[in-house]
Amino acid sequence: MPTRLPKLPNTVRGKDYLETRDWTDQEIERLLKTSSDLKKAFKAGRPTRYLPDKTVFLFFFDKSTRTRNSFEAGATQLGAHAHFISAETSQAAHGESPKDMGIILSSYGHAIAIRHDLVPGEGNSYMRAVAEHATVPVYNMQCDIDHPFQTLADLMTMREEFGRSLRGRRIAVTWAYAPSYAKPMSVPQGLITLMPRFGLDVVLAHPPEWTLMKEPMAFAQAQAKAHGTSFEVTDDMDEACRGADIVYAKSWGIEELFHKPEEALKLSTRYKNWLCDERRMKLAKKTAIYMHCLPADRNHEVTDAVLDGPQSRVFPEAENRLHTCKAVMALTM
Repeated sequence: MPTRLPKLPNTVRGKDYLETRDWTDQEIERLLKTSSDLKKAFKAGRPTRYLPDKTVFLFFFDKSTRTRNSFEAGATQLGAHAHFISAETSQAAHGESPKDMGIILSSYGHAIAIRHDLVPGEGNSYMRAVAEHATVPVYNMQCDIDHPFQTLADLMTMREEFGRSLRGRRIAVTWAYAPSYAKPMSVPQGLITLMPRFGLDVVLAHPPEWTLMKEPMAFAQAQAKAHGTSFEVTDDMDEACRGADIVYAKSWGIEELFHKPEEALKLSTRYKNWLCDERRMKLAKKTAIYMHCLPADRNHEVTDAVLDGPQSRVFPEAENRLHTCKAVMALTM
């Protein structure tokens, strides 16, 4: 028989997981504890079928590898079933409203998860419109503002590396060059809004054109002040990496140019030197780790030597996506 899940306050059962800012520090601590418990059970081969016969609908407006598979595998391990739905093959492609989707899918199952991340101003608003009319939990599998499943796994990974207390640790969240496509802004925004709450001093680095959204920036500053941590912004990647415990270097797009991605990509070629390589990792502490949500543009965002090297934690980080995903489902569905 599986061990019992830790109990949460009644307000969390049925609660949406749309942004980490919607959850209290104590609730996130419970998610992290449950993630760790589920990971230990998985490693030991103990079953954790806490959601038998339940259904979660996975609604994707964008491509996915880690998110889709962590949800599908995680649901199976919890005894539930995950339905994959591509927006382009659903009636959403013909304009079906989020209200109708929220009502109908709520009547078919037990949770609704949505990825809608490529258009600033649309994804989070769409999810919240679904959630307004749904009677089951609604999950954000990545939107234009936040990627709360990713940053929860990131925080779990950091604690596994450095211990539960991260007070005084420094994370460099820095833009890096990528020629592939204009990537969402949600991961860096999720990092700067969550990490100051859990003891980390955050330094955000990017070229002048790659500013983040005003609201997440203001929230990050407020959280740093409230939690006695720091939040700095620089246009110098070397400065961000210097003395860092964690280097989280990845690309993201320009808010005003998401409808003109070719312009953003052309502009980004001015900053090909924004690359996380061995030289920059040497600017960080000797015990520093490299993190990335993946997929990484190898030898553009980060060199193979760093991504595959001894300081990289990208694969344990990706593995933790499974267990944090399961924790959210198990405690809310």
